[in-house]
Amino acid sequence: MSDVPSEAEELIGEVTHYFAHVPAAVLRLEAELKVDDTIHIVGHTTDLVQTVQSMQIEHESVESAGPGDDVAVQIKDRVREGDKVYRQA
Repeated sequence: MSDVPSEAEELIGEVTHYFAHVPAAVLRLEAELKVDDTIHIVGHTTDLVQTVQSMQIEHESVESAGPGDDVAVQIKDRVREGDKVYRQA
């Protein structure tokens, strides 16, 4: 893994909130994201790659979300507000 996104990755949004007790993060999307997509979250001290297993908008489960949506995603490690979110090709 690298804390620098590869050319095969597309910037799709950023982390706006992190909830340690859940653990989940809210992502503000600039592009479509779907369940089963692999994301790479990158920040000053963050380098996390994982598959999206579930997403929620306003506490309702969704299979996909698009630009302008704030979507909650379960996260397997700590992320920080302002971290960039990339989708792997």
